[in-house]
Amino acid sequence: MKHSLPTATRASTRTKALVTGGLVALTAAGVGGAAFAAFTGTTNAAQSVASGTVSLAGIGTNAAGNRLTVGASNIAAGDTIQRAVTLTNNGTIDLANVTLTTNATTSSLLNTDTVTGLQMTIDKCSVAWTESAIPYTYTCGGTTSSVLASTPVIGANLALANLTLTAAAANNLRVTLTLPSAAGNTLQAQTSVINYTFTGTQRAATNQ
Repeated sequence: MKHSLPTATRASTRTKALVTGGLVALTAAGVGGAAFAAFTGTTNAAQSVASGTVSLAGIGTNAAGNRLTVGASNIAAGDTIQRAVTLTNNGTIDLANVTLTTNATTSSLLNTDTVTGLQMTIDKCSVAWTESAIPYTYTCGGTTSSVLASTPVIGANLALANLTLTAAAANNLRVTLTLPSAAGNTLQAQTSVINYTFTGTQRAATNQ
């Protein structure tokens, strides 16, 4: 004769079995999670990086040392036009070189005739030029060096020599335009407006 457990007793047994199984599962999960644990350590640093500037200044004003914006009229064959220019590297980066490009915003035979039209030279003084006005002429109380040998007034990317290229350096220049003595009658009653663009290029890249 079989004896059966009461219904309540059977339910209690099943509940205990389920609870026991759940504990086993949780324990296994805990063991598995512990297997992926690891020690860690961190460190950090903040680095400031700032770029410098390349900038030229000084030619767009009309003042002692900067007369390039002052025009000239009634010039004749053989005349010269002298104008001081203080070209300053007011950036924070040294330069590799400076070039000059000139173009005529108003054009005539004065700039298109490359033989008997206007010719340009540029010189540098180791100190500020001594100015006599008017008409402007300049004398150097220091050492004079050639920046640009005689060339037709219009040119592109003309290399300029003997400049000081370090940051904050100023170059005391004298731009001279000459109408050659050989200029003929076709050069009379001509008008040109010459635009000067100086371009500085940064020094070679280095390790910082």
